[in-house]
Amino acid sequence: MIKVGIIGAAGYTAGELIRILINHPCANILFAQSKSHAGQPVWMAHHDLIGETSLTFSADSPVETVDVIFLCMGHGKSRAFVESLPSDFEGKIIDLSQDYRLADSAGDFVYGLPEAFRREIKAADHIANPGCFATAIQLALLPMAKADKLSEIHVTGITGSTGAGQNPSETTHFSWREGNLSTYKAFSHQHLLEINETLHRLAPSYNQPLNFVPVRGNHTRGIMASVYFDCDLDEADAVDIYKRYYKDEPFVNVVDFNPDLKMVVNTNKAVLYVKKYDKKLHVVSMIDNLVKGASGQAVENMNLIFGLPENTGLNLKPSAF
Repeated sequence: MIKVGIIGAAGYTAGELIRILINHPCANILFAQSKSHAGQPVWMAHHDLIGETSLTFSADSPVETVDVIFLCMGHGKSRAFVESLPSDFEGKIIDLSQDYRLADSAGDFVYGLPEAFRREIKAADHIANPGCFATAIQLALLPMAKADKLSEIHVTGITGSTGAGQNPSETTHFSWREGNLSTYKAFSHQHLLEINETLHRLAPSYNQPLNFVPVRGNHTRGIMASVYFDCDLDEADAVDIYKRYYKDEPFVNVVDFNPDLKMVVNTNKAVLYVKKYDKKLHVVSMIDNLVKGASGQAVENMNLIFGLPENTGLNLKPSAF
């Protein structure tokens, strides 16, 4: 049994992580640390877990008792926590922040995108879990990067309000978000950096622009990334490249119809739809930002580094409505 500790356990991604891990056949959560909620039952912050677990938030984080710690803190806090760990700490670390995703500051952290870097993940002790937009967009591009068939890329991505985290802000509260849409961080979103690094690892000669306009959606969870670029392949050949690349992937589904978010919400699935329009190859990529885009992928990485089948504990079902 894998002994698990969770740091920063009161936020959205931690709630999803707990929901998955309490039903994982090979994992046992020993502590869920949150200074702001210490002493309270976990379900007080994560209401969907009432009746599901008797876990109580702890103020302390006895890392010496666990095999792996998940870091679910805000960006910038993970690095400080890792640097404060005892020098003899030998447990695995899976960080869900952006602190270790980029090569120049990653140290011994491996970028945890299984569909691209599974071999490296299996050998790693420390994992930098990808960002949610980065996951959706990279899944749309990996096959063509591997085939060296990318040109200038254009992306519009729509995300639910949970992508902004649990702390309320002007653009996340219900009365602003409901029935509303807006762009943000156009052409400058932080996930562009990690996406570009992956593309260059798979296609070293790639040097085209990656244009990304993120959109705040009026839903709570789920990402739709609409990705297109010039491509000289015909549609059948392009679709074949995607299907061959993902044929053994447990969570990626290449479909031949226009998908919708309800196919993936509350699951670790990704759904891709590939279509050619004149010279443009259009790829629609759908994921749940909190699961495949965060906590579900983190559990995938845990399974890989402990030698378990990648889909262990991740047979999560979507709602039909």
